[in-house]
Amino acid sequence: MTEITRVPLQPIAKGALTKVWLGVAAIALAAGGIAWAALPPAVDVETITPGAGDMPTRDDVALVNYKGSLPDGKVFDEGKQAIFPLSEVVPGFTKALEQMQRGGKYKVEIPSELAYGDKQMGEIPPNTDLTFEIELLDFKSRQEIEQQQRMMQQLQQMQMQGAGGAAGAVPGEMPPPGEAPAQP
Repeated sequence: MTEITRVPLQPIAKGALTKVWLGVAAIALAAGGIAWAALPPAVDVETITPGAGDMPTRDDVALVNYKGSLPDGKVFDEGKQAIFPLSEVVPGFTKALEQMQRGGKYKVEIPSELAYGDKQMGEIPPNTDLTFEIELLDFKSRQEIEQQQRMMQQLQQMQMQGAGGAAGAVPGEMPPPGEAPAQP
């Protein structure tokens, strides 16, 4: 027969259980603080005028009216009908646009970590939070834009071919007898 060694349990000292629970609570609070500190900075997007429909994605190109300001209110940049590929702007601008709808107007606060960070950018000092007023006029996917560009190139080629004919020749007509046909 196998005998199990018995270990006598010592009584818990008065107040020790409270100390254990306080220790557990302190560890939980510390872990929560560390987790909160590790969260990435967020962009604050306030809706001024709501838009409608879908929101752009990182792979889209946006058409916007915008005005960018420094914390003291000084405008550092603005544009009308500006085109921005979302993947080619500062991360905070991309994150903000991804939360917008066509036709909407927004006020956006971008923390410096999602703007230019510790780098000087023109008249924007290092570690500067930025404020933007943005109106999302429209957006399209890169594929839609590339397709439109191809169509425009084809139209231009067709116009060039039509304009490159012989003097006095009308596109689609045969040249008078004895003359060579116009070459495209």
